[in-house]
Amino acid sequence: MQVWFSSMTKIDTNSVNTGGKSPAPKTQLSLADFLPYRLSVLSNRVSHAIAEQYEKRFQITVAEWRILAVLGEEKGLSASDVAARTAMDKVAVSRAVSKLLGAGRIARKFSKEDKRRSVLTLSATGTDIYNEVVPLALAYEAKLLAPLSQEEQALLNGLLLKLQDIQLHTE
Repeated sequence: MQVWFSSMTKIDTNSVNTGGKSPAPKTQLSLADFLPYRLSVLSNRVSHAIAEQYEKRFQITVAEWRILAVLGEEKGLSASDVAARTAMDKVAVSRAVSKLLGAGRIARKFSKEDKRRSVLTLSATGTDIYNEVVPLALAYEAKLLAPLSQEEQALLNGLLLKLQDIQLHTE
């Protein structure tokens, strides 16, 4: 596989052999080559592209959609659970939850197991929005991945999983 970097240098990743060793540490920062920056920019671009599909139609923000998406997959989460699953700031989650509660898109109940813990669920309106946005999000994902071969998609998924695992163990 060949990869183009910001310097527009073509690299054949199949021929890269580090002998099992890590590359030498960088001594200067170049944002165009700095992985955390590149991942952040890409994530923002993808999120905003998908958001164009639902922001005006449903009057929801990216943060609100993330909460609806998480609750659409897993019912009965606390706001802290949602923050942990989305890696969003607790204050941003709290604001978005308040707005979604006020708009009747989610409901808050007390946990049956622990009456001190409140849990969030999608309301009927929230479920309707979730069911309408999911196909739009999946279509965007398909469009984004279409130029990649099955092998490249599997490699990308494997690398993302590996980076997530590394990140979780370096906190």
